[in-house]
Amino acid sequence: MRGADLSEAYYEQVVRPALERHWPGLPHAAGRLGAGSDVLGLDDDMSRDHDWGLRLTLLLDASDAASAAWPTPEQVATALDDSLPAEFGGHPTRFATSWDARERHRVEVTTVEDFLAARIGVGSPHDLDSLGWLALTGQAVLEVTAGRLFHDASGTVTSARTLLATYPRDVRLHVLAAGWWRVSQELHLLGRAGQVHDDVGARALAGRIAGVVLHLGCVVGDVWAPYPKWLGTAVSRLSFASRLVPPLRAALAADDWTERQHSLGLALTALYDEQRGARLPVADGVPVRPFHDRPFLGVDDAVLEVVRAEARDPLLLALPPGLGAIEQWCDGPSVLMDARRRRAVVRAAARG
Repeated sequence: MRGADLSEAYYEQVVRPALERHWPGLPHAAGRLGAGSDVLGLDDDMSRDHDWGLRLTLLLDASDAASAAWPTPEQVATALDDSLPAEFGGHPTRFATSWDARERHRVEVTTVEDFLAARIGVGSPHDLDSLGWLALTGQAVLEVTAGRLFHDASGTVTSARTLLATYPRDVRLHVLAAGWWRVSQELHLLGRAGQVHDDVGARALAGRIAGVVLHLGCVVGDVWAPYPKWLGTAVSRLSFASRLVPPLRAALAADDWTERQHSLGLALTALYDEQRGARLPVADGVPVRPFHDRPFLGVDDAVLEVVRAEARDPLLLALPPGLGAIEQWCDGPSVLMDARRRRAVVRAAARG
């Protein structure tokens, strides 16, 4: 059984009846949201070795939680602790996790606003400005949008998921340009490292560039990029994966820097063709060209210029090149996993 299936059965057969006994008609939303491979639908047998099981997110609207007519999240969590059986479907209802050694039930009870703030930094997607969108990681958004939603009395969570489905167009263009700028800064370095027989350095650069291409694949494919463990899996599910993934694989497997560079050029060209097919701005021709008079590949300046030319948002136009989504230029987990820190870092970088 997949984690989402187990969670839905747990909600329908145990948790929801318990709520009805205590507070008939309690307005709430419920789903398997937040962190976990099962939220992405990617859990397997190995996923069961930690943090997998009877997990559920139960969300109240803040206005209801503040009303004397309805319970607070704390009251709901306490009532469930008193009501839940020891196990369901052969799985314990109370267990320790990697972040909490206590054996307790794992029905997360909070408000919609607090749940969203913990993931995207604000209580509603309506409150995101352009810098707020840049402070999002794909994983943070997927913790809201990717999981299975079992119930949503007010439609608030459904509405938030709809608003978070994709970047606003100007932000998407900015993130796209930032990714290509990053490639333009490093593609020719791979060849130079290889030319001086720095094979390890050239391989490391190839891996960095491949990671950028995978992220750009998600941007072009209009899907959110999950955290690195599942990034390649997400790209493999895109409609153009059969054209993008093989040259990336060849680049990473190559023992010669010229072959590695050639394969990355093929991957970038495939990505650019898909960018054209997605009706995103592109220049004529292919995106890569010789790097000045050296035997290396570089990115054509027109690739960046044509994307920037369509942007209109003054907040984004004021940013330096490459300062796109935070996960494009910061890879520290302690920042990327914390919405408050992400927002602070992005705003500090924007101020210069």
